[in-house]
Amino acid sequence: MRLKVGLLGGGSWGTTVAAVVSRNAPITLWARDAETVEGINRDNENRNYLPGIKLPTTLRATGDMAEVVAGADVLIMGVPSHSFRSVLEEARQHLRPWVPVISLTKGLELSSGKRMTELIEEVLPGHPVGVLTGPNLAREIMTGQAAASVLSMEDEIVVRALQPVFHSGLFRVYTNTDLLGCELGGVLKNIIAIAVGMGDGLGAGDNTRSALMTRGLAEITRLGVAMGGRPETFSGLTGMGDLIATCTSPLSRNRHVGVELGKGRPIDEIIAGMNMVAEGVKSAPTVIALAERYDLAMPIARDVFDVTQGKRSAQDVFRGLLRSAVGDEAHPG
Repeated sequence: MRLKVGLLGGGSWGTTVAAVVSRNAPITLWARDAETVEGINRDNENRNYLPGIKLPTTLRATGDMAEVVAGADVLIMGVPSHSFRSVLEEARQHLRPWVPVISLTKGLELSSGKRMTELIEEVLPGHPVGVLTGPNLAREIMTGQAAASVLSMEDEIVVRALQPVFHSGLFRVYTNTDLLGCELGGVLKNIIAIAVGMGDGLGAGDNTRSALMTRGLAEITRLGVAMGGRPETFSGLTGMGDLIATCTSPLSRNRHVGVELGKGRPIDEIIAGMNMVAEGVKSAPTVIALAERYDLAMPIARDVFDVTQGKRSAQDVFRGLLRSAVGDEAHPG
C-alpha cells in the first residue's frame, strides 16, 4: 500500500517538495490562496512562486484543509514560521493519530524561540516529527538539477520507512537521527547568508565571503552543540552544505536581503518588495536570545541582528569587523 501524503503550504519550496513526492506517492497540496490552487489544478503551474515551471499533472491542490489532512498517512508542513503554529492548530482537528509530521520550515517561532518540530510536538503530541532540510534551492530542483537533502527524525526505523517518499532520481535524500542539529543548521545558516550578502552588496571580495562563511559555520556549530546537536552534523549537508548554497546563490532570499542592506536600503523596504519570506530576518532576535542563554559569542549573528533591527548600517558593521580583536581560531572569546 502506498502512503497518501498531504502538504500544507503553496510557496516555492512546498510546491517543489510536493512535485518531487508526487513521483513516489499520491499527494494533495493545500494552499490558502485560491489563485494558487486554481493555477496548479488548471495550468500545472504555481505562477506566484514558480512562474514558468511546469508541475506534474499528478499533483493536485485544494483550498480545503480537512480534505488534505484527514486522508494523509504523512503530513508535510511547508508554511512560514510566523504562521506555523496557527496552521498546525487548524490541522489538528482533522489529523488521525500517529501520522508522522515533517517540517520544511527553516525558522524559529519569534514569541517562544521554539524550533518547528518543538511546535509540532506541543500542538500535536504523539505524532512522530521530522524535518526535510539541506542545500535545496527550489527552482534548481524543479529544472531537473541534481540535489541532495536530509530527512531527519529521531527514530531510525520511521525515518528509513519514510525516506522512499522523498528520494527521487536526481533528488537524493539521506537520513540522519540528529533532529535538533539538522533543524538548527537550516535555521542558523540564513543569518550567516544575510551577513555574506551584506558584504557582497558593499563590494567585498571572495576572501571576505570565505572568511564570513567559515567563521559563520563556527558560530552555528558552537550554538548547535551547546543546545545538544552532534558536531559532525554541522559539517554535513544540513550545516556546511546548506550554508554554501544559501550564501552563494543568487536564488537565495536571505543573501538577497543582505545584498540590498549592503546597498543601503532599509529593511522594511526590502521585505515589502519580496514575494517570499526570508526566515533569517525573523530568526535573528531569537538566535541572539539563545546565544545569550548559552553564554556564547556569536559576533556575526549579532551584527546581522543589529542591521536587520535598524540599529546600525551594514557599512558600520563591516568597518567594525575589520577593527575587531582576534584570538585563537579554535577557542574564540
